[in-house]
Amino acid sequence: MAKRFRGQVVQITGAASGFGALAARRFAAEGAKLALSDWNQEGVTAIADSLTRDGFDVIADSFSVADDAAQQRHVSRIVETFGRLDVSLNNAGISNGMAPLPDIAMDDYDRVMEINAKGVFIGMRHQIPVMRAQGGGAILNTASAAGLVGSGYLSAYAASKHAVIGMTKAAADESARYNIRVNAICPSFASTPMVENMGDMMGAKHGISREEAYSKIAARVPLRRVAEPAEVVQAMLWICERDNSFMTGQAVAIDGGLTAV
Repeated sequence: MAKRFRGQVVQITGAASGFGALAARRFAAEGAKLALSDWNQEGVTAIADSLTRDGFDVIADSFSVADDAAQQRHVSRIVETFGRLDVSLNNAGISNGMAPLPDIAMDDYDRVMEINAKGVFIGMRHQIPVMRAQGGGAILNTASAAGLVGSGYLSAYAASKHAVIGMTKAAADESARYNIRVNAICPSFASTPMVENMGDMMGAKHGISREEAYSKIAARVPLRRVAEPAEVVQAMLWICERDNSFMTGQAVAIDGGLTAV
């Protein structure tokens, strides 16, 4: 079977853990050359070194996605190294602690918006010109089910993910004439470090164990469980593959039915 991303260059931010780390392995297995980044230098280097040992072409950088100059340098390095940029996954993101809106500190709000919303804006700001010059590409922004509906006690996070979806749709409209597809993926709860931290915070708040907190989280999902990261990552590959050539401007929910009710 032909590898879906053979010869393509795939950029992944937030690649040190969670969806980003698994996506790096899956895109590599499908033939892609990888450009990975994360603020966690040790983590992203470990992923890159592991993939390099397995024979894949990988470069890695460490920076905050909210740093415009750093993102510009990273994209320039991608083009200098590989000659092009076919797919960009703007995946890096953080969450604020669970709290009612009036109790969220302004510093927490600013940090969440800086990474989740501004980071995606900066990423596309540098990715789109490269893709325009080469005749096309695909961008996938990691949003959230919280970007499609309200999400109590996570208002800063929800605001940032609504912003991601808005930017995705605007960029898709602007970029379609250049053969650049721009979409967003909207997972709900999945077995990632972010949701594990949410379970810990929820457990501490209510005096229950992580397992009990997880059960309460899963009970909110019609499928009555959280997602496995692989279930989300397989959708990432499908959205970005060239055969999926008529999808753009979409916010695709991979949420166990959470936003259907």
